Amino acid sequence: MKYQSTRNKELRLDSAETILKGLSDDGGLFVPVEFPKIDNEEILELSKLGYCERAKRIFAKFMTDFSEEELFECAKNAYEGNFEGEKPTEIVKLGEDKYMLELWHGPTCAFKDMALQILPHFLVKSAEKSGDGKKTVILTATSGDTGKAALEGFRDVKGTEIIVFYPDNGVSKIQQLQMQTQQGENVNVCAVKGNFDDTQTAVKEIFTDDKIRAKLSENGKRFSSANSINVGRLLPQVVYYVSAYADLVESGEIANGETVNVTVPTGNFGNILAAHYAKKMGIPFGKLICASNANNVLTEFLSTGGYNINRYFFMTESPSMDILVSSNLERLLFELCGKEDWYVKAAMESLHEHGEYYITDEMLAYLRENFPAGWTDDKGARNRIKTLFDEYSYLCDTHTAVAVEVYEKYRERTGDTTKTIIASTASPYKFPRAVLKAISGRNFRNDFNAAKEIEKLSGLPMPKQLRELSKKEPRFTKVCEKKEMADFVLSTVGGEN
Repeated sequence: MKYQSTRNKELRLDSAETILKGLSDDGGLFVPVEFPKIDNEEILELSKLGYCERAKRIFAKFMTDFSEEELFECAKNAYEGNFEGEKPTEIVKLGEDKYMLELWHGPTCAFKDMALQILPHFLVKSAEKSGDGKKTVILTATSGDTGKAALEGFRDVKGTEIIVFYPDNGVSKIQQLQMQTQQGENVNVCAVKGNFDDTQTAVKEIFTDDKIRAKLSENGKRFSSANSINVGRLLPQVVYYVSAYADLVESGEIANGETVNVTVPTGNFGNILAAHYAKKMGIPFGKLICASNANNVLTEFLSTGGYNINRYFFMTESPSMDILVSSNLERLLFELCGKEDWYVKAAMESLHEHGEYYITDEMLAYLRENFPAGWTDDKGARNRIKTLFDEYSYLCDTHTAVAVEVYEKYRERTGDTTKTIIASTASPYKFPRAVLKAISGRNFRNDFNAAKEIEKLSGLPMPKQLRELSKKEPRFTKVCEKKEMADFVLSTVGGEN
């Protein structure tokens, strides 16, 4: 299996090379040259397997330069013993047709653990295959959850260093503490004055800066990414969607081959793109319902065909979705335009220079048919948290609430009662003040006091790893300007080994 850049389709790399690079030198994202297939017979086979065996089978289709033994070892190291329960994901049925796919039972209580517990293992084996002996510098921008999950995944991993940038005052207090208190000798964290888009754009610029890359190479190092721009992040997300469908077949909730819709709260478009990739493989997914918060640039694009970031940026109670420049949308655009790399390059140049681009009517028709979209604000999300809690005694976080609210609006608008998987992306205890306000109307200034009240009302204990944050002293408190990020990177990892 080869991977090509969205901005140069003639560039083709094996999966190991793709994972090591993270981002193409031309600024493009790597995508599979073709998609392997899964038929109903194989879905039935997968339904009888454990999660690690399923993961191995699916990875083997995309990562043909790895042995099945290597892939199974990666999966076991990532998923066995690092997640609560017997398997890393859980499905909770609400009502007759909603299935909450809980992806947040890992060490950092967010769905990013599903990919970032295994990416370090992929990367280490990829580095071994390269044989060049270089140390890998993981450079990552986060809107909240990716940062901690990446730090935890790469903590003290041999042959790696990791730097995480996050928007100052743009993440929840819990998310900030998770990053600031991170342990490990190879980790570093810095806040950036600005929003996530500023941070993400600067990281991409550092990635493609020839002088910085040359400096690292002189010192025996290379860049890679833990963001979803890295294929090694995206493929594990494909796995959990395939696995979720197999779980529903195994439990008898659906017939093998029955169409199921998927609703995903998303800002960077990676999580919903993974569901789309599973669908392209043959998983019987129907509508992929894209849920946004008040930063509804994706809703507008999927509805009108116009992508425009020249708008007000909202800081919401679902901060991991506070994004206007959705990186992974470039992968879908490459597909929509028939893999015409010049088209993608022109669109990305227009986005960079003018803050907008537009697609053809034919492309828009495909999006409207396959990606119905909607958005809600903080009030709508809070109301949905309370409704779920009152009706089902089910507690969800602010991002998941956005997805459920958008799904319910979609169902009301269309009358579509197809069974639906809803991606539940974080523990409610990562955003305790907002969740408490939703279910009780009470405002707390302190996250940990709010969490105690939620425990009393719900009987759901706060995860130990979050509770213990209140006792930890921050290690990383530096704040820099966007223009200072490159210097921070070089001063942190640019020296001699």
